[in-house]
Amino acid sequence: MTKTPAAHPLDHLVLPTASLDVARARLASLGFVVAPTGIHPFGTENCCVFFADGTYLEPLAIGNGQAAASAIAEGNVFVARDRLYRHGLGDEGFSAVVLGTGDADADHARYVEAGLSAGDELSFSRAFTDASGKSDTASFKLGFAAGEAATDALLFACERINAPKIDRTALQAHGNGVTGIAEIVAVSDAPAGQRRLISIAAGSANKNDDVFELPNATLTILHPATFATRFGIPAGAPSQLRFAAIVLSVGSADTVARLLAAGSVDHDIRGNEIVVPPAPGQGAAFIFQETP
Repeated sequence: MTKTPAAHPLDHLVLPTASLDVARARLASLGFVVAPTGIHPFGTENCCVFFADGTYLEPLAIGNGQAAASAIAEGNVFVARDRLYRHGLGDEGFSAVVLGTGDADADHARYVEAGLSAGDELSFSRAFTDASGKSDTASFKLGFAAGEAATDALLFACERINAPKIDRTALQAHGNGVTGIAEIVAVSDAPAGQRRLISIAAGSANKNDDVFELPNATLTILHPATFATRFGIPAGAPSQLRFAAIVLSVGSADTVARLLAAGSVDHDIRGNEIVVPPAPGQGAAFIFQETP
């Protein structure tokens, strides 16, 4: 039997969007520095938001529809699952949680053994450019996990074969003061049915029934009613499992509140948290949480 590894850290989050231009403008209005556009070799493209804790957001759009269709025909799980998400839930959302790993092959083997593999591994490289225009090549290997009924959510392990030797300091200096991702919140009509998927994908035991501790973040599954009570916004359409909110660490909630008010961005202050509902270019609810 394949040995279960230690809990994997959060690497990044995938946020489908119809337009990178819209995503870039929306994220800038929330006080984020957005990286230059990155182009994948299989038809998708992104404009990432990097954080000091090593995690990042990946707004993802279709840049070349023909290349994306060809990739799907060739068995590219990343692009195929992106299309499945868009067909089911639209072009704006939060489709995947990506976990860091040092051995994607081993993770893929675990997923296959558990009956949770979403398909073949994927290896690829792409050019990366920082804010100053310096370029390098980033190479990755991915292994995918998903539940048979949970078609709205994908988890995958990402091994960085070659990490860009680029200074991201300027890309991490966000005007809103965000330093990292504290928590990912998923909604499920039947949370208990998703615990095995999350536990195996992340290599993480439950902290309690529906809270999973990663080395650098928490992943929580909530019933839609509990989600609505906690954040004061609706959870959306029924789903076996759907990622819905991102809790972001900030040093000062007041700073965020002033920035959002100045930009006329809809938000709700709830204790030490500021809730910004999803909008075009921002597929998940963003929760700015003041942390010491």
